[in-house]
Amino acid sequence: MKPPKRLQTLIEEGLIDTVVRQLMSGKEAMVYVVRRGDETFCAKIYKEATNRSFRQAVDYTENRKVKNTRQARAMAKGTRFGREAQEAAWQSAEVDALYRLADAGVRVPKPHNFFEGVLLMELVTDEHGDAAPRLNDVALTPDEARAHHKTLITEVVRMLCAGVVHGDLSEFNILLAADGPVIIDLPQAVDAAGNNHANRMLLRDVANLRGFFGQFAPELLQTHFGPEIWELYQRGALTPETVLTGRFESKAGPVNVGHVLREIDDARAEDAARRLRMQTAR
Repeated sequence: MKPPKRLQTLIEEGLIDTVVRQLMSGKEAMVYVVRRGDETFCAKIYKEATNRSFRQAVDYTENRKVKNTRQARAMAKGTRFGREAQEAAWQSAEVDALYRLADAGVRVPKPHNFFEGVLLMELVTDEHGDAAPRLNDVALTPDEARAHHKTLITEVVRMLCAGVVHGDLSEFNILLAADGPVIIDLPQAVDAAGNNHANRMLLRDVANLRGFFGQFAPELLQTHFGPEIWELYQRGALTPETVLTGRFESKAGPVNVGHVLREIDDARAEDAARRLRMQTAR
């Protein structure tokens, strides 16, 4: 196929040889299957982010570093330069998270290069060598649901031990590869220690996994891995080898009304986004 303009630059630079086909198109990026010699990769071309609310962007970008104070001032003022700098930081966050998590042994696509707003990374494949499907597009047996849920809880723990919370984990950004689930789409990943919303986001990520896999194995709906994981993390007692129980007894204390209202808003937003993704997938 004729390569898109932004992939033509990668061809000219010798990073890829040919563009095979478009793999998917979403609100934030378009993904293509590309080749270099005998190797096959996927190339993620970022779009300008116009579908994230300001509040959500602030939640995710809290404590993210920028190159200089000029960029920080421009981003705060919302100037054109500031918006460009903010978008560049958003894209770089995924690249940084992928390298960090791949080094930590987390099941994410292996990144290979990031050039001119295009992320070149491993193509995740199924047992036939074809592009792996999203978890949302696969029917699971109860045993498969339990096994994949266990794998992903382990990956959430491994991510947290590496200091990262996905922030938007669901069945729509997990691929089912030949050897199990692989986590994708990390531009909203947050620093676990430096972001005040990390706890809430981790709990939501784990709850999303519980809700999806609980459709196939209902006993998973009674588990509480999220608060158990976070409590261990806060105590410095969490490692990738920690044996979890899925049980957690919350301690009584004052209710943070603002936190509760934010959880309600997030739940509504997630439900609306889930419905939109389901409609788009049909």
